[in-house]
Amino acid sequence: MIKILHAADFHMDSPFRALPEEKAVERRREQRELLDRLAADAENVDLVLLAGDLFDSDASYWETAETLTRVFSSIKAQIFIAPGNHDYYTSRSPYATMELPANVHIFRTAQLRGIELPELNARVWGAGFTSAGCEPLLRSFTVRQSDRMELMVLHGDIAQNSRYNAVSEADIARSGLDYLALGHVHAFSGIKKAGNTFYAYPGCVEGRGFDETGEKGWLLGAVGKGNADLTFRPSGGRQYRILEADLSASDDALATVLEAVGDGFPRDIVRLILRGEYSGEADPEAIRQALSDKFYHLTVKNELRRRRGLWEGAGEDTLTGMFLADLKSKYEESEDEDSRALIELAARYGLAALEGREEWRP
Repeated sequence: MIKILHAADFHMDSPFRALPEEKAVERRREQRELLDRLAADAENVDLVLLAGDLFDSDASYWETAETLTRVFSSIKAQIFIAPGNHDYYTSRSPYATMELPANVHIFRTAQLRGIELPELNARVWGAGFTSAGCEPLLRSFTVRQSDRMELMVLHGDIAQNSRYNAVSEADIARSGLDYLALGHVHAFSGIKKAGNTFYAYPGCVEGRGFDETGEKGWLLGAVGKGNADLTFRPSGGRQYRILEADLSASDDALATVLEAVGDGFPRDIVRLILRGEYSGEADPEAIRQALSDKFYHLTVKNELRRRRGLWEGAGEDTLTGMFLADLKSKYEESEDEDSRALIELAARYGLAALEGREEWRP
């Protein structure tokens, strides 16, 4: 068995444009700090497989290169990097200018090649993007079966006709690999198997938007012939969360929202969606300011529908307006509660029929 750490899609130095500038700077610093957590988990592994998009672009900061060099130098394992569509290898990419330690191997071309590791009786295959797109690399690849462990690290997309190195389960099954470490998909795939080959996407290391909610991290464990004993390890980074507050039964929007969010999530970036039918005034900005100390960053999205009164529209120059005006007049003239209740019920049934609904709701 070979002990590995498999990670992908750090997207270091992301712009974080949706955040205020001071928080965007802080978030980029926190991305670098995640590298130290990865190094701590890599203390006892044989291989670190980084499956692309380590950088978000070729515009990286000096602090990031310095952190990577320091962290990689502290890791005893051999490190293999397969650049992806965001950090593809060129003479201008950060990989070309960084002075990395000898234990770091970068696949600089879009041709698959293997690096022998006799001490592990293993070979690590890989290739790197050299532009934002990449033709399928695994389509005609097969290794001869032997007692040697065959691993591969690759940035690719399990999606038909993808321009990002399309990979199919048939390609994986035919490859003869023991383990394929993939990157590009930002959600953990689970440990999968095609033919005799185990493969996985660990997902991104930390979310960067509301399409990347939940806990993120990397894979840690061991792989062998016919075995992949890998565990998802949370990185401990900030999470993106989407919360909802239903104001349908509320007379006080802020009080209802405060009850819904409780203690909040002080470390996380949150989108709060206001839903339901509400007759009062709900000010998203006022709610955001009132709740701001419960979250690292909060946005409030108003998807409320205005609650209608039963007699709303009475007197309008429409069939519905005339219908309601007639019943409303009868309702106001009646002093008997049972009669009023019956008139209200007639109005509800009538509105449902006029609007093509099974029942009328405010």
